[in-house]
Amino acid sequence: MKKKLSHDLTLFYYPNFPKNFNATSNKKYKVTIGIGGNIGDTKKIFDKLILCLKKDARFTLLMSSPLLQNPPFGFLEQSDFLNGIILLKTDLCPNSFLKAMQRYEKKFGRKRSFQDAPRTLDIDIIFFDNKKIDTKNLIIPHKNWANRESVIIPLKHIKNK
Repeated sequence: MKKKLSHDLTLFYYPNFPKNFNATSNKKYKVTIGIGGNIGDTKKIFDKLILCLKKDARFTLLMSSPLLQNPPFGFLEQSDFLNGIILLKTDLCPNSFLKAMQRYEKKFGRKRSFQDAPRTLDIDIIFFDNKKIDTKNLIIPHKNWANRESVIIPLKHIKNK
């Protein structure tokens, strides 16, 4: 199912997006990640990511948002993006979690050619529990998250549950 929000914003509903997964977890940290992509079969990549995260004992999936199709920003000469939010729990510290997410990006073919470039899979840590981190490698909450429709609109669908 799809729901047109405006001329260039559309929400898509698929079996894994939105979805409530495991509601209980003894893991320490609640993490909100943003996922995005615009190269290849993005929906299929997102489904495979969900499968990988479910199988990975370091994570407990809690819920996912519907997917938002939206235009690119920064570098505009590229296809629209699909974006979503995944809520999960982990015992990993923020830097170890970042490394794990970067390995998943690489596994799914992410190449870092230039800022805002097209990509198969982008994983951003939006929130990591209530932590505030500002280092060279990691900024939490994610920089400019509150100004991005690609984060705000899917996030609204999770916060309302």
